[in-house]
Amino acid sequence: MDALEILLQRRSASRLTAPAPTGDALEAIYQAGLRAPDHGTLQPWRFITVEGEGQERLSSLLHGIAVEEQLDEKGIEKAKNAPFRAPLIITVVAHCNTETKVPHWEQVASACCAVMAMQMAAQAQGFNGIWRTGKWTSDEKVREAFGCREQDEIVGFLYLGTPQLKSPRVAPLDSSQFVSAF
Repeated sequence: MDALEILLQRRSASRLTAPAPTGDALEAIYQAGLRAPDHGTLQPWRFITVEGEGQERLSSLLHGIAVEEQLDEKGIEKAKNAPFRAPLIITVVAHCNTETKVPHWEQVASACCAVMAMQMAAQAQGFNGIWRTGKWTSDEKVREAFGCREQDEIVGFLYLGTPQLKSPRVAPLDSSQFVSAF
């Protein structure tokens, strides 16, 4: 599949299994993320892998927060199991610089572009994933666990692995619904 086809057929895969990308394939994914648009060459991204024992630690953290927040049994179980939805998670942090003219939102946008590029690089190599956000990205205990400073933001968790199901072809949207002239 060529690059344009990958972009035109982009679809998240939520049912992921082993193997996850490793070695050169994983390095290619990181390198794609590192090519995200980057105003001021600030390199405002950090990628933290969560796999194996890291998944156990994240599960314990999320379970503890869910219990502390008195979520219902279903919510507690969902939090506990979240890190096991894929064999690899890459937590992407917008590592923002406050000593620059580049606005905070642009640095966050750059980190978001890194997530998209990494998912496309995974798909180009026969893997896939899903970019998840939600309440855990802004939870203070989760932010602390991932080494976030006050100005940093977790922009998402990129779950990666081998898709369990083949994605159906994506029908093109009518671009006229989204495009206008100035």
